[in-house]
Amino acid sequence: MSALGIRATAAGPRRTGRRLTVSVCRDERHFASLAAEWDDLFGRCSAATPFQTHAWLHSWWLSYGVPGRLRLVLVRAAADGRLVAAAPLWRTRARVPTVEFLGGALTDYGDVLADDDCPEAVPALADALARLARSTVLDLREVRPGAAAERLLAFWTGPRTRLPDSLCLELPPVRVEELVGRLPSARAQRARAKLRRIDREGVEARLVPADELPRALRRLLDLHRRQWAGRGVTAEHLTERFAAHLGRSVRAMAETGHAGVTEFLIGGEVVAADLTLLSPRLSGGYLYGADPLLRSLKVDVAALLLRNGARLAAEAGCGTLSLLRGDEPYKHHWRPSAARNQRLLLAARRTAPLLWLRAARAAGRCWAADRLRDRAWARRLRSWAGPGGRRDGTGARGAGSGAAPPPPGGRTTRRRATA
Repeated sequence: MSALGIRATAAGPRRTGRRLTVSVCRDERHFASLAAEWDDLFGRCSAATPFQTHAWLHSWWLSYGVPGRLRLVLVRAAADGRLVAAAPLWRTRARVPTVEFLGGALTDYGDVLADDDCPEAVPALADALARLARSTVLDLREVRPGAAAERLLAFWTGPRTRLPDSLCLELPPVRVEELVGRLPSARAQRARAKLRRIDREGVEARLVPADELPRALRRLLDLHRRQWAGRGVTAEHLTERFAAHLGRSVRAMAETGHAGVTEFLIGGEVVAADLTLLSPRLSGGYLYGADPLLRSLKVDVAALLLRNGARLAAEAGCGTLSLLRGDEPYKHHWRPSAARNQRLLLAARRTAPLLWLRAARAAGRCWAADRLRDRAWARRLRSWAGPGGRRDGTGARGAGSGAAPPPPGGRTTRRRATA
């Protein structure tokens, strides 16, 4: 290992034959030092989403990573050492030896970074990942259509399979008035009425300055907790490690224009807050919190958030307004298009049995989740639970009215209608 903490897959950085070198970084301190050149590469990868920024990935590692398991694959130009491709990976604790993207269940889109102007970078990265696959399976989750990771498949010679992953809904990045204009007349009338109601109640939007972000994020998480009290809040959102991750990542991302927190006020009091992540490829509202007072005022929080997200996406010139993962009914009110993320399982010939084992387990979990979502099964579960809806006696629904059970693997949807 060098003084900077780079450990190559061989005795030193390997030359690929394409004037590139490849190394695998396992050192956390070196990962921290990569911020500037990582984000420079981010700017040269048109497929990148906010979840591939150094700030997001490194902060996640500090909160959720395991020492000794980091596997950053770095491809550099041999002439000047410029970073031209990177795969943010770690070796997980799964029963089957597995390498996955950093970010885990908190990340809506997983991907590698590859310089658009360096066509040799992707085959070099694929070659490096193939060497990792000699002893493990690469399980690349939440790969968005058109992601840089999809290009790896053209150069992968070993066993591989592709499975469906989360469904994401998307809208064009235009102002909310244009989104309303896309709706059928009756639905458009209702949407305009909801927007007028927001204005009548005097709700004002304020983008939080960078120096106020730590306090604003604490308020957001408190509002999020209050909003979901007694209704099955995602437990991880209440933890200190999640709060620390958001605090670190959002502050750094806001400085580069990749994140923003909007607070909504009535009479000078904060009644809701919304965290939006942005990149040239897309923007999306990641997490929000709303005072239960808004329900009593009949303020439609989903409309409030969409108007804010559409404005930010249009102002930033993002290519897509993503509603991120989840197929909740309220999202369909706006006639979004569907984009299915993919799960790429890659292996070498010697690790092919591990790949098929993991693929079979994943398929079984999907089958079980589908059966739980089936209406007939839901009726049987309600009948089994008896009056009140749940065996715990609370009678409360787990995640909001009409919500489906969380997807397998602990991946939960953050954004649901509250009004």
